[in-house]
Amino acid sequence: MTGAVVRSARPGDMAAYVGAKTALIGSLRGTVLEIGAGRGSNFGLLDRTVSWIGLEPRRRARRELEARAQRDHRRTQVIAGSAEDIAVPAASVDAVLSTVVLCSVDDQRRALAEVRRVLRPGGSFVFCEHVLADAGWTRLALQAFAPVQIMVDGCDPARDTEAAIRSAGFADVDIEHFVQPGPLGTRLPFIVGRASVA
Repeated sequence: MTGAVVRSARPGDMAAYVGAKTALIGSLRGTVLEIGAGRGSNFGLLDRTVSWIGLEPRRRARRELEARAQRDHRRTQVIAGSAEDIAVPAASVDAVLSTVVLCSVDDQRRALAEVRRVLRPGGSFVFCEHVLADAGWTRLALQAFAPVQIMVDGCDPARDTEAAIRSAGFADVDIEHFVQPGPLGTRLPFIVGRASVA
């Protein structure tokens, strides 16, 4: 990750996480590709001028996403596919958005390479993700619980998503850290950030 800069804030609470997420998503302009768009829960946070492309691998979620996009009267396009193989041309979007998606992709490295491929020069990857704890009881608990969570919903809470983003070759990376109290005294870590391409 040559030339990357990582700025880390002190861990804050989840109200601050929601505020940071809302502000960052609301700042996006131009053509925005959202990977793992789900059912469109971020529509209300996006500026009305955004031209939005939603990438969603699950057929049922795509149908709901298309219906919601039509009701919202935005310039929208819903496409099928995975983050590892994004069916849009290279250097064709101004921003890529990911909210709690990188925990469940099959191949983080390939997905992040695709994110970089589709971004225009100067474009941004905006992410809001849960990440592996640095150390201690929370890290051990996440690693122990990972096989069960993967079976339930495909999410791997033991992935080091922050390290994957840092090493993906972006020109610079800004990251803020947040924690949410979890069961049995755990403190679940989340990040919000922006990574840019040159």
